[in-house]
Amino acid sequence: MRQLCRILFTAPFALLPLAVHAANPVFPGWYADPEAAIYGKQYWIYPTTSDAYAKQTYFDAFSSPDLVHWTKHPRVLDASHVTWAKKAMWAPALVEKNGKYYFFFGANDIQNDKEMGGIGVAVADHPEGPFRDLIGKPLIGAFHNGAQPIDQFVFKDSDGAYYIIYGGWGHANIARLKDDFKGIATLPDGSQFKEITPKDYVEGPCMFKRNGKYYLMWSEGGWTGPDYSVAYAIADSPLGPFTRIGKILQQDPSIATGAGHHSVYHVTKGDHWYIVYHRRPIGETAANHRVVAIDRMDFDAQGHILPVKITNEGVAPMPLD
Repeated sequence: MRQLCRILFTAPFALLPLAVHAANPVFPGWYADPEAAIYGKQYWIYPTTSDAYAKQTYFDAFSSPDLVHWTKHPRVLDASHVTWAKKAMWAPALVEKNGKYYFFFGANDIQNDKEMGGIGVAVADHPEGPFRDLIGKPLIGAFHNGAQPIDQFVFKDSDGAYYIIYGGWGHANIARLKDDFKGIATLPDGSQFKEITPKDYVEGPCMFKRNGKYYLMWSEGGWTGPDYSVAYAIADSPLGPFTRIGKILQQDPSIATGAGHHSVYHVTKGDHWYIVYHRRPIGETAANHRVVAIDRMDFDAQGHILPVKITNEGVAPMPLD
């Protein structure tokens, strides 16, 4: 599952030559906002199709046995199976529950509560889809606490509760999902949407739990600019309050700019962590010219995330046993 945060499109995998490193970007094409998930012995990435809003009407997915060799699964979800989604389908969030796969997504880039759109959810029997709309309308279709309903992330806590963390326009909300993912439950204080916005938050939240602490990560800066980056905070509860620690992912002008909107892999065997993010290749200035990269993410003895070194080499193979 998500929280645990050289490309050869050939098969079978057993015939592929051994690669020393994946290389960044990890697969070709303009993609952004990658969602990282692990299902069985396969890594998955579900990115936004990085294009003009009117053309963002579908999602591709990519799977790999080792973080190096990736297979493309085209159009695992598209607008033809979501009657209310017309454009700007963004930032997938995936979760598996009881043998079903749930795909949360933003659509239509709504600017106020009078417009149709927001955060939806689709379901499939397999991680490669095909996904179909679960409820026939947005799960979150209005602004709460000033947060635009985009950039959702779904976090499963150790007690089995599922939370959705989301928000654009500089506001982050958390809400507890109902068990069937068809609605929003009530939080202990009686509310449904609790604002947990940390300092300098812009968009793209991601949450995981490590050694009893909750890590909230997010993107800040402008998504079209070189200052796009990732920072994080820590709390004792998924509901906060979160104390900002600092920035851990940002551009290296010699490698790539605009490094942000990420997710995380945690390979429990050996306790390996990876950050999956998008960035803009050197020399590219078009807003939608973004690619997906993976680099290592490490912690110090105090549990703080060390600054990530972005690379062209990428990561070494890491098969899932």
